Amino acid sequence: MSEREEPEDEVVGAAEAGGEDEAAQQIAELQDSWRRTAAELDNFRKRSVRDVVRAREQERASVASRWLPVVDNLERALDHASSDSDVIAEGVRAVHQQALAVLADLGFPRRDDETGKPFNPAHHDAVGTVADPDLIPGTVAHVILPGYGADAEILRPASVIVATRSE
Repeated sequence: MSEREEPEDEVVGAAEAGGEDEAAQQIAELQDSWRRTAAELDNFRKRSVRDVVRAREQERASVASRWLPVVDNLERALDHASSDSDVIAEGVRAVHQQALAVLADLGFPRRDDETGKPFNPAHHDAVGTVADPDLIPGTVAHVILPGYGADAEILRPASVIVATRSE
């Protein structure tokens, strides 16, 4: 019996040794594959960051170039500051309309927040209150600074004074 068992033990031992070598080779291949995948992911992350930075720089340049005509027109108005005040006021109004058009083109139109409209915390920033018997409590009594942006994306809420109950 012992003679018979010895050759089988040698075969099993050799098979186990071969299996360990195969397993070690598979582990090495998987580790190599993992390292390559991690490197590719890191390279993708770096390219993505570069692309985002480049896109932001291009967008900033685009927005700045839209404002250049507004700045040019303000400089023209300042050049004529010593002339007729009515002409200057008309020029400043025109530049103001141009600036509002640039904001609207960028997706942030001036909001139409008027006295008497209900206060909405999503669109208004209450900077004060006033007791006014002519206004319904909780409505806008006065707009200090106008708001900009569409309902879905507010660039700046309007700064308003809100009417309260008069006592």
